[in-house]
Amino acid sequence: MTTTALQSATAARSGGKTRLVLAPHQVILRPLVTEKGMHRATRNNQYAFEVNPLATKDDVRQAVQELFEVKVLKVRTQNRRGKPRRHRFRMGYTKDWKRAIVTLDAEHRISFF
Repeated sequence: MTTTALQSATAARSGGKTRLVLAPHQVILRPLVTEKGMHRATRNNQYAFEVNPLATKDDVRQAVQELFEVKVLKVRTQNRRGKPRRHRFRMGYTKDWKRAIVTLDAEHRISFF
């Protein structure tokens, strides 16, 4: 088997997709500042962000470390489904989005205000 045939067979096996590289400001869309989020921040040193749906946990980890200059211990992600909404006589849905809950090292903090 030639090298090009081997590469194409490997690409076909892995789905043939190339990995999209996002900049840190493209990964994190906005912080989620809620009452529950503030409780998590003070008690567990965890912060919530709305992130790009294409971003992986490693992308989120690198983006938070680079933008806020902190050490990230753990990243948990959730894919949130859009809610049904009505506008006049038509039904529709809000967009699907992704949330990331980031746990920081004990000596690091993020201040949003």
